[in-house]
Amino acid sequence: MARKTTAQPDAVASIIEEWRRERPELDTSPLEVLARLHRTFLRYSARLTASVEAHGLSVAGFDVLTALRRAGSPFRRTAGQLADSGLISSAGVTLRIDRLEKDGLIVRERDAEDRRVVRSRLTEEGLAKIDALFAEHLENERRMLAGLSPAECRQLARLLSKLERSITEADAGGAR
Repeated sequence: MARKTTAQPDAVASIIEEWRRERPELDTSPLEVLARLHRTFLRYSARLTASVEAHGLSVAGFDVLTALRRAGSPFRRTAGQLADSGLISSAGVTLRIDRLEKDGLIVRERDAEDRRVVRSRLTEEGLAKIDALFAEHLENERRMLAGLSPAECRQLARLLSKLERSITEADAGGAR
């Protein structure tokens, strides 16, 4: 159930008001969305990082483990597949795999038919760790969304999806 909060001016409202005072000819309406989105992301990122680091992982390592877990049994993927999972750069995959292997959370395995192909696979310890951590992660996210009703969460999810497409289209069109 959503908690009722009284709407009070936030930092972005103050920033917008200052710009209106200093540069009244400018349309500051993009700040209404994007400045708030940025500030929200920074707070979300700080909470995510603290939670993941409390378990001895980096956020990038968490992303690798979740990608392997989502692969389903036997919980393995190639470095390229991990990079394509969208949350970690291809340049960072090898470093993350090295660290996770050192920590005993994954193992590397060569393909029996093509020895050039190497897959990373969750160990039993890695599977137990990511299962526990991901459940904790979802509960943390539920707490962060507690001020929104389920209908508001669905609406926000649709709008954020639309915003992502809009930004992608702006990038494709060479927008400045």
